[in-house]
Amino acid sequence: MKNFEYWENLHKNEQLEEFNRDRVGLLWLKLKSIIRIELVGGFLAFSGYKINTKRQSDNFKALFDLLSKNVDKSFVLLDTYIKQVSQQQIESIDISKLISELYKLKHFDWGGDYQNSLDKYLVSQYIKIPNPSYDNLMSKFDTEINPAVQGYVLNSWYNYWSSVLIENIFKSHSAVLPTVGKIKSVDFFINNIPFDLKVTYLPAEYIKQKRKEKGLPIELIFLKQKAKVARIDFDKNTRPNNIFYEITEKMKDRSDTFCNQVLQTLKDEKLEILQEVQANPQLLAKWLYENQGEMRFGSENRLFLVLIDTDDFNNSWKLKRNIDLLKPTIENYLDNFNTKNIDDLQVSFEFKGKPHGFSALADVIFVVK
Repeated sequence: MKNFEYWENLHKNEQLEEFNRDRVGLLWLKLKSIIRIELVGGFLAFSGYKINTKRQSDNFKALFDLLSKNVDKSFVLLDTYIKQVSQQQIESIDISKLISELYKLKHFDWGGDYQNSLDKYLVSQYIKIPNPSYDNLMSKFDTEINPAVQGYVLNSWYNYWSSVLIENIFKSHSAVLPTVGKIKSVDFFINNIPFDLKVTYLPAEYIKQKRKEKGLPIELIFLKQKAKVARIDFDKNTRPNNIFYEITEKMKDRSDTFCNQVLQTLKDEKLEILQEVQANPQLLAKWLYENQGEMRFGSENRLFLVLIDTDDFNNSWKLKRNIDLLKPTIENYLDNFNTKNIDDLQVSFEFKGKPHGFSALADVIFVVK
């Protein structure tokens, strides 16, 4: 039998595929999720087992060596204990209050183009710049720096707590075994398959790529051209997102036949791309693996929850708190998970800078308004 160090080495080096098909490896993962000292103590009291270790760091290996002697029995004990702890965690959160708090965010604006690294953005934009001027730097706080920091904090807060809300929907389902302690690359198990949950939208870069394949112009270029025809003025020196917003809002306000047709054309083209990806979600899963951020690269099994507001794709962020849409969609997926052919979830992909290819299990849940 493969020992503790074997599975530890695989996990450390992100070689995770073998965990999908080996029950001992799965036992290792489940144990890792309860390895915090208070969870270990609770499990020992629950199971009646005893381990003799001098150091807390030895608990994991000692438990693995003990429980791997009878994997089937250990699964029953572990699953029962984990579900009990998970239920306590779920009940500790006032979901109604959490949703109310999330609805207080009216605008989702990061306040700058810093690609998930606010410190690097601030350094490059305001610190390591030519011709340093203290007075100039001070003048930026009210107009640029404070909005950037505020946007980052507010959006990060919203993303974190909306993720808690969404994860609780999954964790409350009978097909799901949560990880009650933090474990890299796994948020929960569905029918004993480990998954990392990724909540996202239909990516703008994916839409851009598909438009190119269809011979369609970049959306912003298309809008600028149509704005010129409609004689709609806009600020040409601001960020692309701001230009896009200004033109679309002005077209909505004018609401004549020409402007309405321009906006409808863009919407119809996006809906066509959405329909195509819904028909073949593995294409999107592969794209998401291959286009993830280099600093956050992972090859683990992933379940992508893709949120789409078809009336306004830019407002898809609001669906993260829409419990009336999220819950039935997620529960329907989980109710029917055992009908899936696991081979259909296999995704092979490559990543720039990595010397070899990767393989994982992945699926996509579309939450569409």
